[in-house]
Amino acid sequence: MMLFLWSVIVAAVALLGARRCAGESSCVLWSSAGDMVQRGSSFEVYCTFNPTCQRSRSMQMCADGSREEEKLTYKQFNETTIFLRVEKITEKRTYSCLADCNPPKDSCGLDISAGYPPERPKNISCIYKILTNDTGSVNCSWHRGRVTYLRDRFTLWVQAVSGNHSGGAVPACNVSNKGTELLSAIFTLPTSVQFMSVWVQASNPLGSIESSVVNYTLRDIVMPSTPAIDTVECSSRNCTIKVEQAVRTQHLQVQYRDMEQQEWRTYAEPVGLMIPSKTKHISSLEPCSLYSFRVRSRFSTGLWSQWSSSISNQTEEEAPTPALDVWLVPVPGLKSMRVYWKVSVMAVCSRSITQYKIQVNSNDSVVANVGAEVKNRSIPFCSNCEVSVQAVNSKGLSPPATITTHHTDDVLLAKTAPLEIESKAENHTVTISWRKPQTAPAHYLVEWFSEGLMLNQLRWVRLNSTETFFKITDMNPYECYEGAVYVFYNKSSVSKTSFGRIATLEAAPEMGPSVGEKVEGKKRRVTVVWTELPKAQRRGCITSFTIYLQNRTGAPKLYYAQASERVKTIEGLHPDSYSLWMSASTSKGEGPPGQKIKFFIEEDDHLSPLLMMCLLVTAVAFTLCLWKGTAVKHRFSVIFRCLMPDVVPDPANSKWARECSKEKGMMNLKLPSHDSSFTDPEDETILVDVEELCRQIGDPPAQRNNPLKCSPESTTGQETELSALMYPPLTTYIKSLSHDSDSSCQISSDTSTIIDYISSHGQENLENYDQDDEEFPEMQFFPSLSLLMEPVGCVGKLTLDAVKIDCSDFFQNA
Repeated sequence: MMLFLWSVIVAAVALLGARRCAGESSCVLWSSAGDMVQRGSSFEVYCTFNPTCQRSRSMQMCADGSREEEKLTYKQFNETTIFLRVEKITEKRTYSCLADCNPPKDSCGLDISAGYPPERPKNISCIYKILTNDTGSVNCSWHRGRVTYLRDRFTLWVQAVSGNHSGGAVPACNVSNKGTELLSAIFTLPTSVQFMSVWVQASNPLGSIESSVVNYTLRDIVMPSTPAIDTVECSSRNCTIKVEQAVRTQHLQVQYRDMEQQEWRTYAEPVGLMIPSKTKHISSLEPCSLYSFRVRSRFSTGLWSQWSSSISNQTEEEAPTPALDVWLVPVPGLKSMRVYWKVSVMAVCSRSITQYKIQVNSNDSVVANVGAEVKNRSIPFCSNCEVSVQAVNSKGLSPPATITTHHTDDVLLAKTAPLEIESKAENHTVTISWRKPQTAPAHYLVEWFSEGLMLNQLRWVRLNSTETFFKITDMNPYECYEGAVYVFYNKSSVSKTSFGRIATLEAAPEMGPSVGEKVEGKKRRVTVVWTELPKAQRRGCITSFTIYLQNRTGAPKLYYAQASERVKTIEGLHPDSYSLWMSASTSKGEGPPGQKIKFFIEEDDHLSPLLMMCLLVTAVAFTLCLWKGTAVKHRFSVIFRCLMPDVVPDPANSKWARECSKEKGMMNLKLPSHDSSFTDPEDETILVDVEELCRQIGDPPAQRNNPLKCSPESTTGQETELSALMYPPLTTYIKSLSHDSDSSCQISSDTSTIIDYISSHGQENLENYDQDDEEFPEMQFFPSLSLLMEPVGCVGKLTLDAVKIDCSDFFQNA
């Protein structure tokens, strides 16, 4: 009753509103095709104005979703009506008319929607789910076809048949446009229904259409409700699953998967469940593995149910199996070995391993127990012994994996020809291939590692005797690798063939090496030392190094070193300032130069002993050649006579000494005339009475070479005696002459004082003597250097203090 009253009130209000609007509107709009039109069609829109609104009439239009209005060009239909031709409409549009009215009135408008009529629904599919023993639900789905851009309505019609009774068609449900291509509807049916027919009707303002009829036998589309897993209990190899179901089914299917493999596997044994709760045993599982399980069920006919939610559980541990994969390598430079091991891909319970046990069978002692995270260990070196490694967990030990130390001793390696190995890098993969040896092997082992990092990055794989190649796929690009292929004939016969430095990708190095130098200036050489490039900057396998050496003026000289070298000595350098830098090269080219360093090669101030000996021999030979010349010999005797006392001329043989001995006590000494630069107070010759006294010399050294001796006994008479007294031994010195003294003359051999032998003005007279005189061949006076001379006195009226012999004058004249 209340619903009826509200309906009447709403209708009355709508009617009053419509009348009010009609009385106040300035115009009326309508379309020749209505307000719902098909896309691509053409029609006219008419606008009739109120008779009171005659001026400034116009028509406007705006598209769907647009706020901008567009003024349109219209045509006059009659005095009160105008119209617009619309061609091939493609979207929803709004039209309006404007007019000047007195009094003002509201403008009028019209919304026109454009779309398509519905397509025939297709691909109808229905599933009959049994909810309880009495009822079930039918879920039907279909494809709606293309989008119409209008409000569509879909009705699912069902006609059920129970036994011999056929019911009428009834609309099971109505579905509105959901904007999706696949639509569905759900309705219930009693379990007594055996057959049903379904079809779908689609409609919108532009038309209506029905799908074809689809007939179903419900037992063919029947599906049990989704079962649920209650619990999962596992041992090391089996798991027990308890399943809950709402209805009894005849088939139950179980699927499981290892969580690491992510692939479901179906347990093959068929199982029939006749009661809602049933237990299922899943066998042949791996220990120490985490599994997920799910189930579904099916009646004797019909469809499988949907899969249940998955439940996971882990199987229990077992002793690790199979044996580990073990490899053994010697440590360079040390008396030790390093044993490596890895868990086989077929091993189980690898996650449960708590430690590894290493044992040397030669002395049956455990070397070490290491943690589960350790994969290698150094052990003392032993020859002809076996090393075994076992994995340990809470359930026990794995079978021992043994390896002998024969292959670590080069002497014990099999004396067979090395393999012919080829390596090829392609598509980030390196293929190592070889020819099968003449002697049939037991198996092969291929090892590889990053260059210089054998102990840290060693990897290997074992191959059977029929394989002759292996593809290495885990190599990093721009990194250099080395390796070897081992051929096992038996436990005591193993051969090894290394393969070269290889890389999957290469480029020129990114930098040059760091350089140091040691300069040896005396040997005129420099020793260059450099370090390895960092792995990230090598960009592949280094093939060579280039050393650039440049002095201050010349072009750089190039020296090359192999990739394995780290020291290079450059000899034969001349004294200069040098600059030195280096670069590295791969097979793809030379990298940039490294840091430049400078050093100096200095002159050697000290002559070597060999060079000094050569110069001395050359000087002596040159002097001997010159000595053969008379003039040279005379010049040497003049210059160096003061240094040779044995060849000093004896004054006793001079003409002056003989005249002095004829007139005893008198000496006639003529002074030379002097030039204007020399002043002398006396111009006449001075006659001097000289009394000579001679004293015997103790043991003069000059007696060995001079036959004249100062002695009172003589066989040649008085003249000879006076002459002998007058000429003392060669060490007697004559002091300089004094012009104003008539005191006694002293002839002394005292060498304790430095004296001039002949004054400069006396020397000029002595040079005037005849050089051809046999008694005075050379008027030169030289001193004797003997230190054993006794003084010889000569007493008279004149002392010869003014007479001196000066060797420097002779050197000056020479």
